Amino acid sequence: MNLFDIIGPIMVGPSSSHTAGAVKIGYVSRKLIGEPIAEATINLYGSFLATGKGHGTRFAIVAGLLGMKPDDKRIPDSYKYAKEAGMKLTFGEAELHDVHPNSAQLILKGVSGKELEVVGESVGGSLINIAQIDGIAANFSGDYPTLIVHNVDQPGHVAEVTSMLAHKSINIATMQLYRSSRGGEAAMVIECDKEVPTESIKWLAHLEGINKVTYYSLLN
Repeated sequence: MNLFDIIGPIMVGPSSSHTAGAVKIGYVSRKLIGEPIAEATINLYGSFLATGKGHGTRFAIVAGLLGMKPDDKRIPDSYKYAKEAGMKLTFGEAELHDVHPNSAQLILKGVSGKELEVVGESVGGSLINIAQIDGIAANFSGDYPTLIVHNVDQPGHVAEVTSMLAHKSINIATMQLYRSSRGGEAAMVIECDKEVPTESIKWLAHLEGINKVTYYSLLN
């Protein structure tokens, strides 16, 4: 625990969980899709749905999708900036299971047509957890450069990814493995101690058996 865990984040309020955490969920999702967002369906769940209106959860998520951080003074006016950017917004109720009460499901479409679905949880004190990406478990905080690899559940894919990281002298902070079934869809979620080069991400994306590579960078 550090000082900011005790006194709270620097933010535009009113709530560290419902406002600042919501901004971060939107911000991380914007970084994951990697381009300006043309359309966003924002489905809220639990406390986000019940009390989010008073805490500004909706405009906070929109602010994050525009690339704003929790201390940005423009957050309360995010609808205006979204309209200026041509972002189409739709709000609804999420049907989720086994998630934190402060959760949002974001269904996004980028300007190039790229699509991404994210389930994010605001776990308190502006801390978040990205619980799902495109329907597959993820569970990462957004505090580290993070590589998400969706692949066919076959031998060798984990070795390919970890060997590439070792070749680039990138240390693994945490690594999680998921699969829907034996031989079915699988995913690796790897938080790294430093950024992964763009050419390495492209190399991974073209390997046989790799369905999709998503990368979260801490760089602007």
